Amino acid sequence: MNIYWISLLLAGFFEVGWPLGLKLADLPNMKIWGIALAAISMTLSGLLLWFSLKEIPIGTAYAVWTSIGAVGTFTIGVLVFGDPNIPLRWLGVALILLGVIFLKMG
Repeated sequence: MNIYWISLLLAGFFEVGWPLGLKLADLPNMKIWGIALAAISMTLSGLLLWFSLKEIPIGTAYAVWTSIGAVGTFTIGVLVFGDPNIPLRWLGVALILLGVIFLKMG
């Protein structure tokens, strides 16, 4: 794995941070911290995605980036915030991951 793929994976990790920050900002004692987490995560996610695009095709990079964000945010929602935890939703997440695997293989 090269530096561009590592950058893309980190960008995906920070992509999870901004919706988490926005959710935390709804809590009275976390408003400022949540907004700060969201802003920092958005910035780092964007910069790391930009760097990864120097080597990774844009379609592949965007799919990987958004899927990490979607799957990570979904998982945090279920495990931390009590979002619905039903098999059909997990199937949807599995299909997202399967689509990204096919993109990478192609």
